[in-house]
Amino acid sequence: MQPRRASLPPLDPLRYAPSPERPVRGKARLMAHQMDIQPHRHDWAQLVFSVTGAVRVSAQGETAGSTYLVPPSRAVWIPPNVVHAVTAVEQADLRTLYLHESTATALGPGGAWSGCRVLEVSPLLRELVLQLAVDPDTLPPSPGDQARERTICSLILDELRRARSLQLGLPMPSPGRLRRLCEAMLDQPLRHADIDGWAAEAATSARTLSRWFRDELGTSYGQWRQQLLLAQALSMAARKQPMRLIAAELGYASPSAFSAMVTRAVGMPPSRFFAEA
Repeated sequence: MQPRRASLPPLDPLRYAPSPERPVRGKARLMAHQMDIQPHRHDWAQLVFSVTGAVRVSAQGETAGSTYLVPPSRAVWIPPNVVHAVTAVEQADLRTLYLHESTATALGPGGAWSGCRVLEVSPLLRELVLQLAVDPDTLPPSPGDQARERTICSLILDELRRARSLQLGLPMPSPGRLRRLCEAMLDQPLRHADIDGWAAEAATSARTLSRWFRDELGTSYGQWRQQLLLAQALSMAARKQPMRLIAAELGYASPSAFSAMVTRAVGMPPSRFFAEA
């Protein structure tokens, strides 16, 4: 039996709302293992990452959506008015940036920032966010602090422009049997070793389950699970687990087989891909 998850409403977003005068706002929140922040939306863009601990960010479209499992070296960009939720895969020190709509022109062409995506977090961006995350109940910043905040915000926007985008999102189906199964795979990706085990859990055949993935997500079961395991490996690498243990934990016969999977998926060997994590 699965332990009951703690589900919390988002902190009052208006306390952190960005404005033309303060276009980038930051906040901090500690999240226990498996804690959820309930689905919500707001009028401004958001950047989510954690200082420690991996988090799962789920973003919803009109019918479906995507899920992103990210370690501390990655962040998820969420455009305005996108419904999203956050789950702590492990205990996490969460950091969030809220960005006013006026920052859109500063970041670049609108199309590049109109959808959710995963970004690399440079050491400089990480430190800038740590400096910006403040308690909204403190007194308004002094003139000197205001100048410092403007400088930090300008540097944050420059780092975001330079950040490399990574294809790490997992598409999610519309609500139904496949959606429930995908959510179970996200919660316990290693519960079954192959498609037959997951098909039995869904009370269907492996052939039918394969068709569900093709019809609803436009991908194969194998490709979707590969992306899930890659995200899981990122989380484990962030905890500095050696590659041989990651490969064994994820069910690969050898580190070389795991290395081949990562290289096929992202176009570079795991030693390079996981270096930031």
